[in-house]
Amino acid sequence: MSLKNKLTRMKKHIIREEKVGAERQEPSVVDRVDLPFINVWKENGSELYFIDDDFCLVREKRYPIEHQHGDYAFKDFIKAVDAWQGFTGNHPLSSKGLSHDQMFFFDTETTGLGGGVGNTIFLLGHGRVTETEVIITQHFLPQPGSEIPLYHSFLSNVDYNTLVTYNGKAFDWPQVKTRHTLIKDHVPKLPAFGHFDLYHGSRRLFKHKLESVKLVNVERNILGFHRTDDVPGYLAPMIYFDYIDRKDPEGILKVMTHNELDILSLITLYTHLTFQLLNVHDQASGEERFEVGRWLEYTGNTRIAKERYEELIKEDKKPNYEAMHQLALQYKRDKQTHKAINLWEDILEGAPVSIRKGAMIELAKLYEHKTKDLNRAMDMCVQLSALIGNSVEASKKDLTLSENLIHRMDRIERKLERETKQTRPWDKE
Repeated sequence: MSLKNKLTRMKKHIIREEKVGAERQEPSVVDRVDLPFINVWKENGSELYFIDDDFCLVREKRYPIEHQHGDYAFKDFIKAVDAWQGFTGNHPLSSKGLSHDQMFFFDTETTGLGGGVGNTIFLLGHGRVTETEVIITQHFLPQPGSEIPLYHSFLSNVDYNTLVTYNGKAFDWPQVKTRHTLIKDHVPKLPAFGHFDLYHGSRRLFKHKLESVKLVNVERNILGFHRTDDVPGYLAPMIYFDYIDRKDPEGILKVMTHNELDILSLITLYTHLTFQLLNVHDQASGEERFEVGRWLEYTGNTRIAKERYEELIKEDKKPNYEAMHQLALQYKRDKQTHKAINLWEDILEGAPVSIRKGAMIELAKLYEHKTKDLNRAMDMCVQLSALIGNSVEASKKDLTLSENLIHRMDRIERKLERETKQTRPWDKE
């Protein structure tokens, strides 16, 4: 039988098989996913997020607004944002013009501590505060190469004005930008967020009492929050690589809890920093209140800073010499010469040597140029010179100060000689 006749006889069977195949339903994308321990993921609030045949995992957790995280409840954050609305100055942490639900708190976990293309973000976490709850959302990379669904799931649902991080300006967000560049044609565009980085505020306010301002140290010593059974952040890369090898999510779920606590602490830390800056409560040490004044002064809020220094000096039981020195400098700038002199003269009684040196040189300047009391100016230079000479080890700053003192004393001496000749004209003969 010819090949043509054989095909003709088989035709009806071929058509029937095609019809049967057409009636069969293809398995769904979800059914085709081979994700070990998928029930464990689902029990911990994680769902699959698909882009074509690729996927990531998205986990969501909610806390009531009354939930206490350390010394603050999350509802205090709303109070903090409201407090900024009446602020009349400028500050890098000011949320004036924003509502509490326009800010999101952001943290990542990566495969390494360095930057560059070789460092992969495997967990993107962010939190937002509504009127009734805090919602934490985490996007997890279940295998290398699935960054398109990871970033798509993140960027498709981010509708905020400002992100809040801890050292995120230097690390987290640049990493996001780097990874996004590689897949930008397949995912939504990166928004142009405002950015509050709380790491810099922590350094300013807490460096005098903490050896390290790592977030976990700030939590324990400043915010009153203590973690239990927490996975240290530096172990996160090893745990992720172990997950890639074994697919058991036990370790990764602990990393996700660590990331979740970081985000919750950012909410509490922003609240604390705001309360200190805006004087919403008085639960701060003199040192912390002084650093707040310094920060306000540094950011151009000199009037508010001056008020803080004045309050601190008035309310502290013992003299706050640092505040007195900074306030005197403010008085000098405002041409309130006698107020500045009175404060610096008070400092000479018992301040630390470093502050006394600063007070002496400032008094010497004012005596010479403002009050025209050259004898007192010379006396102050002599005292300062002796104080520097008695130092066990002179610093470069002291050496420079000594050189300047010599020139100042020579100038004052010449002025004194001219004054003497003017009052005793016969000495000219």
